[in-house]
Amino acid sequence: MTTFLRDTTTVFSREFKPALRNPAALLFEMGQPLLFLFLFGSLLDGAVGSSWQWFVPGILVMMCLTGPMSAGYTLLVELIGGSMERMLVTPLNRTAMLVGRAMKAMIVLLVQAVLIILMAVPLGFELHTAGVLAGLAQLVVFGVGLGALSFVLAIKSFPAGTLFWVVSQSIMFPLLLLSGVLLPLETAPAWLRTIGQVNPVTYIVDAQRSLFAGDLGDPSILYGTASACLIAAAGLYLGNRAMRQGVV
Repeated sequence: MTTFLRDTTTVFSREFKPALRNPAALLFEMGQPLLFLFLFGSLLDGAVGSSWQWFVPGILVMMCLTGPMSAGYTLLVELIGGSMERMLVTPLNRTAMLVGRAMKAMIVLLVQAVLIILMAVPLGFELHTAGVLAGLAQLVVFGVGLGALSFVLAIKSFPAGTLFWVVSQSIMFPLLLLSGVLLPLETAPAWLRTIGQVNPVTYIVDAQRSLFAGDLGDPSILYGTASACLIAAAGLYLGNRAMRQGVV
């Protein structure tokens, strides 16, 4: 365990230091979420009750999808460039390589999420501290699973890399649109609502909105947490197997 923790810290440090040297890139990645927050959120004012309590959690889930889902791109670049091959001949634990990378993606996500929340407060977002902390913890679990699945896709896409973009973009937007992130599914046609019910992200979005509203006893939180944990477990299992067997 000591060796695993040391290797995880080493990988995390290696991945996180470039982000510290270029913090402007982190802010640039927030451009689209901020645009949705200030423009789309204002358009929803009054249409869905307390629009900011409804919309801010959706924006955070959207960031969780677009951030960790693209985290595999850096791994793909290293695979193509050959730097990952040099890492694999070191005694670093391969599971630690996966976890360290996923941790980096989640730290970046948490920093961006906190900034989004702070910017939303002057707009009318009501801050429920316990719910926000629980919501961020749930997003971390969800994001770790997505990041690990992204690494699996990057490994399977090597060496061409085309598969990574085709699959990630084909999956990400339907997951967003069919989870009620931007618009409520209650007003959608019956067939869209049915598809939304089998979308695991829908349950996470509902749980986030309950948590950020301070309604900690809502049943949706249990379903959302279960969905996030299942995605995390599947991602870590498949990612660990791909990192051990799929990278040669």
